[in-house]
Amino acid sequence: MNGDLSSLPARARVHAALGEPARLAIVDTLVLGDASPGEVGRQLGLPTNLVAHHVKVLSDAGLVTRIRSEGDRRRTYLRLVPEVFASLAPPFLDRAERVVFVCTHNSARSQLAAALWRERVGEPVASAGTHPAPRVHPRAVKVAHRHGLTLDPAGTAHVADVVHDGDLVIAVCDNAHEDLAAPDAPVHPRLHWSVPDPARADTDDAFEAAYADLSDRITRLAPAVMPVPR
Repeated sequence: MNGDLSSLPARARVHAALGEPARLAIVDTLVLGDASPGEVGRQLGLPTNLVAHHVKVLSDAGLVTRIRSEGDRRRTYLRLVPEVFASLAPPFLDRAERVVFVCTHNSARSQLAAALWRERVGEPVASAGTHPAPRVHPRAVKVAHRHGLTLDPAGTAHVADVVHDGDLVIAVCDNAHEDLAAPDAPVHPRLHWSVPDPARADTDDAFEAAYADLSDRITRLAPAVMPVPR
C-alpha cells in the first residue's frame, strides 16, 4: 500500500480487506507468528487459489508482506505489518496546551471529566460553565469520592474566565455546546460529548452513568491528544 498509512483512502482499504471473514481469519493466524500460504490454507481449510486471492487483497491493503525463507529459498512466509493496524485509529488532534471541559453549570459533568483527565492523563486540565452554579452538585462530589477523585465543592467558574488561546475545549453537554456554537460566543468547542444531565434525574445511578460515559470517552480521547512539550 502506497502513501500515507493514516489517509482516509488507505484506512478504507484496510477496513475493506478485513471485512471478509476468511481474510480476517488469515490475519488472526498471523497475529502471533508467520506462516506460509500453504500452512495458512491447511490451518483454515482453504484451497490454494482462495488463499492466494485473499493474501493478494491483504497485501494490496498493506496488511501482509511476504518474506523469503532463509532455508528453502523457494518458500515464502506471510508476516503482518503491525504499523498498519495502528493507522486505523483516528488521527491525532492538534497540539493543545490544556484541555478544558465545559457544561452548563460546571457542577457535575465538566467537573467529573476534568477530575478524570487529571487523574488518568496528568496533563493540564480545567473545567467551566456557560452559566455556572454556586456550588458543585453534592452527588457529583459523592460519585467522585467513590472513584477516588476529589472535587472542590465551591470550585465553579465561568467559561469566559477560564478558556484561553491554545486550549482544547470540549463541551460535555448539549446546552453548552449549542450556546457556544453561536457566532458571537466567546468560546467555540472543538469537540462535543452529548452526556445526559444527571441532575435532571438527581439520583446516584444517574451520576454513576454520567461518570461511566465520561470515563469511556476520556479513554478514547487521551491517545489522540498530543500535549505541547514542556
